Amino acid sequence: MTIDLQIARAATLKPIAAIAEAAGIPLEALDPYGKYIAKLDQPFLAAIAGRPRGRLILVTAINPTPAGEGKTTTTIGLGDALNRIGKRTVIALREPSLGPVFGRKGGATGGGYAQVLPMEAINLHFTGDFHAITAAHNLLAAMIDNHIYWGNALDIDLRTVTWRRVLDMNDRALRQIATGLGDGFNGLPRETGFDITVASEVMAILCLARDLNDLERRLARIVVARTRAGALVTAGDLKAAGAMAVLLKDAARPNLVQTIDGSPALIHGGPFANIAHGCNSVIATEAALRLGDYVVTEAGFGADLGAEKFLDIKCRSAGLVPAAAVVVATVRALKMQGGAAKDDLGRENLDALGNGLVNLGRHVENLRGFGLKVAVAINAFDSDTAAEQGLLAHVCEDRFGVKAILCRHWAEGGAGAEDLARHVAALAEDGANPLAAFRLAYPDEMELKEKIETVAKRIYRAAGVSFAPKARRELERFQAAGFGRLPVCMAKTPYSFSSDESLLGAPSGFTLPVREVRLSAGAGFVVAICGEVMTMPGLPRAPAADRMSLNAKGEIEGLS
Repeated sequence: MTIDLQIARAATLKPIAAIAEAAGIPLEALDPYGKYIAKLDQPFLAAIAGRPRGRLILVTAINPTPAGEGKTTTTIGLGDALNRIGKRTVIALREPSLGPVFGRKGGATGGGYAQVLPMEAINLHFTGDFHAITAAHNLLAAMIDNHIYWGNALDIDLRTVTWRRVLDMNDRALRQIATGLGDGFNGLPRETGFDITVASEVMAILCLARDLNDLERRLARIVVARTRAGALVTAGDLKAAGAMAVLLKDAARPNLVQTIDGSPALIHGGPFANIAHGCNSVIATEAALRLGDYVVTEAGFGADLGAEKFLDIKCRSAGLVPAAAVVVATVRALKMQGGAAKDDLGRENLDALGNGLVNLGRHVENLRGFGLKVAVAINAFDSDTAAEQGLLAHVCEDRFGVKAILCRHWAEGGAGAEDLARHVAALAEDGANPLAAFRLAYPDEMELKEKIETVAKRIYRAAGVSFAPKARRELERFQAAGFGRLPVCMAKTPYSFSSDESLLGAPSGFTLPVREVRLSAGAGFVVAICGEVMTMPGLPRAPAADRMSLNAKGEIEGLS
């Protein structure tokens, strides 16, 4: 049994009604899913919408490495710590995807004594939200094929159908497929493929919609194909949006759970940050902001992907502004960024750490470029030496101009992050208006091509962008069709500022290749697919699924 699972099973959970009561949620607003999980109902969400917002704290990180950074763990630990120092705090997280759970990453519910519970349920089927999103997405795919089968009244050009199917599992064999094979009874043959559910535009729509009405309007705007005359075909044209919204009615409600320390957490939605916008739902974030004086949320992967999209897509769409941002780093991961081998991370290496700190420094600089107040959380490992932790803290303060706080929340829960909580609260409450300093990376009126180039140059430090001919043509089409004011959602490797995951540290001067662009008109952004990133991941050579089983008691083993 893994340590995280052992700690989770040993924890004493409170009934979900007690967690709700402490958060100011009445019993009648809950729809329980067992003893420790509940969904919030729509009337309650509407009733609290007029309350003032609390302060929003964004947790992000350096570029991820196999050494581990602990961004979700730190988000949970910080939320617990803020509650411990008397700040009424709600945590807002994404739901884990089954793809990474059974693939390379494992679970996504935190670790040690900074976890959300019940860990096993959250990491697996939870309340069925992802299955509902998968069904709604694939219903639209079926309705496209059905419309074509029964005469194609809209005159859809089969060669232009862009709507693929989805599955919440890593399966490289489904990336490129043919459907409709056999006689005409099975429909017309065409090439298509599968994406992972977390890359679905339906997932992005659910996470950016403000309510059910906005959800259905966005679903209707999904562009799925063109006619032979070149006109856009939408889900609304196919009369699919209403049925899709029916499937998503319950999935659109946030899920309430608890941390080991008993803090309330709203877990809802789960788009990947390397191929989607990487943030939990606006509905959950807004509800948390009305329930707490503080809300701690995270954005996926490193700050070059998750935080940039959180700010340029989610904050732009929902009118949110963080009161402060926290960048999570570990000594181990920074040593890997500086060239140390994974097997050698337990040995003190100040040179590698010093070299790797450029990665942290660039993320701090980028976040300050958005006008944010920034702190660094040093997520402590037992293998860290005092000299390494001291060097990290010194460089942060002396060279980067930010305070780095040593945190031990994995081992101590919220008590191990109280110093970070006090510093973050001081940043958030310093009297300055965060809205006055906040600035996005680019304005709405900038052309799509220039927006992509702006992110590549300003955030990644690329020298320029190379657009594949098809991508360039599609951007011109999107611009001409009136989508030029949309933000861009960059899809690239999370492991480097560049599109080459082997370039660690803080590379610059490279050319960012954009091989494809996709219009997500319902979600409200344009996806730029860079380098070799895949929207349907594959399983690694030794997937996490290899280690999972049920023991004689019917309990899950190997889930971490």
